[in-house]
Amino acid sequence: LPIWFIKNLHITDIADEGRGMGRDNGLVVFVEQAVPGDVVDVKVDKKKNSFAAGRIAALIEPSPYRVEPFCEHFGICGGCKWQYLDYRQQLQFKQNQVFETLTRIGKVENLKVSPIIGSDNITAYRNKLDFTFSDKRYLLSLDEGIENKNMNALGFHIPRRFDKILDINTCYLMDDLNNKIRNFVRDFCLANQYTFSGIKHHSGLMRTLIIRTTTLGECMVIVVFRDDDTEKRIGLLEALKTNFSQITSLIYVINNKKNDVISDLPFECYSGLPYITEQLEDLKFRIGPHSFFQTNSFQTLKLYQVVRSFAARTGNENVYDLYTGTEIGRAHV
Repeated sequence: LPIWFIKNLHITDIADEGRGMGRDNGLVVFVEQAVPGDVVDVKVDKKKNSFAAGRIAALIEPSPYRVEPFCEHFGICGGCKWQYLDYRQQLQFKQNQVFETLTRIGKVENLKVSPIIGSDNITAYRNKLDFTFSDKRYLLSLDEGIENKNMNALGFHIPRRFDKILDINTCYLMDDLNNKIRNFVRDFCLANQYTFSGIKHHSGLMRTLIIRTTTLGECMVIVVFRDDDTEKRIGLLEALKTNFSQITSLIYVINNKKNDVISDLPFECYSGLPYITEQLEDLKFRIGPHSFFQTNSFQTLKLYQVVRSFAARTGNENVYDLYTGTEIGRAHV
């Protein structure tokens, strides 16, 4: 197939999945990592009758909303979509999407959308991260594969690639404790010749590392092993216990199934408590390894405060808790 380029495309909006959007002679063009206000040359990867999609071949004129991404892994791991876009503009474009969806698709008339309440933290805001072990790490270049014979990785899945894991050095989604624990685990496993998961062949001892934290400073670490190699299991868990006093709940799971679902498996508490505690205002929550909890505790509190203010309760109402992510809905009644 011939390589097709679109020259000097003006990006005017943001579409689904954070892609920039422009028009070329009436044809809608979606562009990865493009910002409204950019003027770009686009290498087209897909073309249909109604739209085209591609990547930036050259940034001709940067948008005033464009900022420098702060993460070394940005654009590869897929964990963050909009680091190149100023956060205030992110909120504005998200608000525009809500308005467009409700009015154009939902046919809601005379709609008033309140401004989005932004997060005070644009880094270190998550309270849970899952990392995958792999013996087939994603290579940034062919030279990297030649120079570095170590193909093991502990990190995130490459977007749209179930079998490729990007080895993560620093992740800003959670506080720096996650980096210290993850890098320690990787280095320990490499130094002691632990085998990393072979996703295609269902081999390798190490499968998954899950880290959960709370605003109270508590930390849960869950290590998922493929087999119960007692010596290696105790070796790693004891090393984590010894080197990280911040870990208040250290748990392991043995998963020798072909899939990564662990909700149906027993969780064994190696040290500490089998849960961590979170607090929102005067309410405390015990979060176990199976528990669902909103991944941004700070924004969760803001969300419930807004809902409570909208409810304008007087104390004389009957309140039905039909569905909530946590029991906080009932606790406030």
